[in-house]
Amino acid sequence: MPLGGALPLGTCPDLCPEAERAARERQRRLHRLEAAPARAVKEYARPAAGKPRPPPSQLRPPRVLLATVRYLAAEVAGRADVPPPDVAAFVWDRLRAVRLDLVLQPGAPPKDAAAVLEAALACQLCVSGPPGGEPGRGPGAGLDPQLLHAQMQEAFGSLRRCYADAASPEAHPRQGLFQSLFLLYNLGSVEALRQVLLLPAALRSCPALRRALAVDAAFREANAVRLFRLLGALPYLPSCAAQRHVGPARRRALAALARALGTSRGQAFPLRRLAGLLAMDSVEDARALCRAHGLAVEGEEGKEQAVFVRGQYTESEPLPALPCALLVESKLGGCTLEQVVMGEGPDEAEGVLPRTPT
Repeated sequence: MPLGGALPLGTCPDLCPEAERAARERQRRLHRLEAAPARAVKEYARPAAGKPRPPPSQLRPPRVLLATVRYLAAEVAGRADVPPPDVAAFVWDRLRAVRLDLVLQPGAPPKDAAAVLEAALACQLCVSGPPGGEPGRGPGAGLDPQLLHAQMQEAFGSLRRCYADAASPEAHPRQGLFQSLFLLYNLGSVEALRQVLLLPAALRSCPALRRALAVDAAFREANAVRLFRLLGALPYLPSCAAQRHVGPARRRALAALARALGTSRGQAFPLRRLAGLLAMDSVEDARALCRAHGLAVEGEEGKEQAVFVRGQYTESEPLPALPCALLVESKLGGCTLEQVVMGEGPDEAEGVLPRTPT
């Protein structure tokens, strides 16, 4: 994203330009999450080749873009009366439009641009992407998870380029936190680790990045005990960033147990202990994980055991979709999504750079 140009900033004062709002209202294309025309939010429209740049009246300036993200986090992301996939599809589309409006304003001050990108990326992490489904089956159906992953990487790339253009790391107070989120989202990636290790030493020494580096090391070493202990200690937003790796890490740990404990007659392992080792929400979730990998579960309720028989462990079935209340949702505590997204929560200090000695 180029910064520092001479092009004018947008002048649209609303979450959605009046012309688009009126057109979508006439066409009956207002989303059900846009309860009234006044609450419409600009939707993403792919720029067409050869199409002229939108006039300033159609672009929202950084302060309005930031207000848009705040509205999505405060009023939309937590809606319980709409299926989560539909909420996610709506939020991700509107955040994509936010980033596009910012790209079309290369003259935006770097500090303002970073604040918008930080809030938008935090909101994306808090709202999980909708799963793929049959085309035409609701607003959240048919979206490609790989496309959503590409959008997340694009969001990280835009923000990190914005950081790189700054005169000093101190220019962006939340940089330590978001550099740690980049590493947690890309656990196990050699390139992500390389980029983080190239950051200034003062930046790498902030608590958020030190902890992310420890999590990445445990993930690489396949040290399940240490990994899940560290994941359990992460605050809410970093937990959201690392959540996509929880399922694969549990599968890898279960495979290691199967290799270590598997015998021809079968060796039992307490299911409750397994649930605790893998930081699972319940014994029922541990049972579902075992059965999805071909492992039998025996014993009466409360004393159930996973039985590891050599050769029975399999990964032919997809990972079961298990909740992550213990590792993620429970950490929100008394904070709101709006506070987390806008950097107003109690965990923000962990990403702050240490003071430079004078």
